[in-house]
Amino acid sequence: MSNLQLLWFFLSAVLFTGFFFLEGFDFGVGMAVKTLAKNKRERDQIIRTIEPVWETNQVWLITAGGAMFASFPEWYASLFSGFYIFLLLVLVGLIIRGVSFKFRSSSESAKERNIWEWTLCIGSFLATFFLGMMFIDLVRGMPLDETKNVMNATFGDYVNLYAIVGGVAVTLISYIHGLNYLRLKTDGKIRVRANEQLKKLYPVLFVGLVAFAVLSFLQTDFFTERMVSSLIILVLIVAFAAVAAYGTYKDKEGLSFISTGLVFAGVVAFLFNGLFPRVMVAQDAKYHLLIENASSTPYTLKVMTIVTLILLPIVLLYTAWSYKKFAKRVPIDVLDKY
Repeated sequence: MSNLQLLWFFLSAVLFTGFFFLEGFDFGVGMAVKTLAKNKRERDQIIRTIEPVWETNQVWLITAGGAMFASFPEWYASLFSGFYIFLLLVLVGLIIRGVSFKFRSSSESAKERNIWEWTLCIGSFLATFFLGMMFIDLVRGMPLDETKNVMNATFGDYVNLYAIVGGVAVTLISYIHGLNYLRLKTDGKIRVRANEQLKKLYPVLFVGLVAFAVLSFLQTDFFTERMVSSLIILVLIVAFAAVAAYGTYKDKEGLSFISTGLVFAGVVAFLFNGLFPRVMVAQDAKYHLLIENASSTPYTLKVMTIVTLILLPIVLLYTAWSYKKFAKRVPIDVLDKY
């Protein structure tokens, strides 16, 4: 296994971490449109918090998928063919939530706006839940054959207790992350109500993390192959969640938001740490899809590395600038349409 192969496995994890950190709160805010707001002005206020950034956040998933395609084409092919239905449902969620912003803003009647608000909410739930299930199935193990295709998978291979718990966990973390973002970006009743909901949700999150840890122990080889690192990352995930809860009770919004983002980072690190040196786990160990066998040629990886070193700092600087530009709180008394 070459250094470039290791680098691109690490960069894949980084890109998915960036996606879940940024798009995670974006999804959570989308859910909150129908679970937190109580009238049109509050829904306007919530949507305005992500209106300038949601498209940028979503690009991280496209970038992660593109990087996977270029650096690990066999992984990309096996994943996208084996999880076609899941990825189709994720895509449906992303599409309906994306169009909801424009259609809601141009709707004249309350009934039409309500439809597009539900579309935004449901699309956010769909995308997070099925992404969570897919990543859990990826590490739980699929019936790969000698061609590295998932040809003989059954319903139970895709829909099982571990995958469902993973999907719920990712959705819950997204929602909590979104509520913490709303605490940072709003004033008035939305901010207060988000804080109240968070105090009720953190106990649920801790129970979910325990269930996730137990099922990971029972249904993956993480703790036989990488006991120490897996335990350390799990402890860090729980610690980040505890710090986020502390920030909520002590009214430290920034601390809570960063901490729930780090919970997402910890989950991605836990999954990629367990995957290594594989990119897909097979139920039969001789069919594991390995980093060294799934990657592109050394020349391709070298060119990609050079391009990334040039472009990534620019992307990061632009992302930081855009968030700084729209850093102010969104008041409820702004009535003009966006």
